[in-house]
Amino acid sequence: MELNIPEFEGPIAQRGIGIIAPFDLALERELWRWAPLEVSLHLARTPYEPVPVSLEMAELVSERRHLMAATRDVLHVEPEVVTYLCTSGSFIKGLEYERTLCDAICEAGALHAVTTSGALVEAIEHLELSRLSVITPYDAPLTARLHAFLNEAGTEVVRSDHLGLGGGIWKVNYRTIAERIIAADDPRSEAIFVSCTNLPTYDVIAPLEQELGKPVLTANQLTIWACLGRMKLPMTGPGKWLRNVF
Repeated sequence: MELNIPEFEGPIAQRGIGIIAPFDLALERELWRWAPLEVSLHLARTPYEPVPVSLEMAELVSERRHLMAATRDVLHVEPEVVTYLCTSGSFIKGLEYERTLCDAICEAGALHAVTTSGALVEAIEHLELSRLSVITPYDAPLTARLHAFLNEAGTEVVRSDHLGLGGGIWKVNYRTIAERIIAADDPRSEAIFVSCTNLPTYDVIAPLEQELGKPVLTANQLTIWACLGRMKLPMTGPGKWLRNVF
């Protein structure tokens, strides 16, 4: 039998992104929605920690040794970039610590490294943003650390809101998220940042950008965007202000 059926020519050659996620990530399906057809996501998780979402948890899941171990777990499938997919874990100790996390991932063998908070800083620089509104699912102390990180990056937080959740963040519905984003908008803010890679946001970005007339930047969006940029691939999914940056 001659195999001249087009389907037998595949599969499409895959290009990999290694993803280091906190142990409680529940949004793998949302991550895949950001990935182009030729990109595969290879996930590893940090060890389980019996603590609520908090300053303590952010520090525990961002230990360099955990990131290095997780990086080694995904290297065998040859990802082109490895990312630490966690906003709080990458902003918790400031800009310099964020850079050390990237260094740790590369030290473990990755070709390129990205963190969620590092991707946020990249977007701020590329879009020339100086004033943001911020939404987080965290408590007040952890949200304050995000403010400090942004201030260190030269960005003013003009309005902020937080949900005060210690867990189950992935269960927050779109209506609640959209209402909070709209309420946090401010004429002075040039964009709105929605923190946490465990907070679902994919389907609210485009309608809210159209309604508010400014970028709505979210954690998973920015993380995959920065990875695709290093792979010289175009961004997919909502977020028109980011589309042509790389």
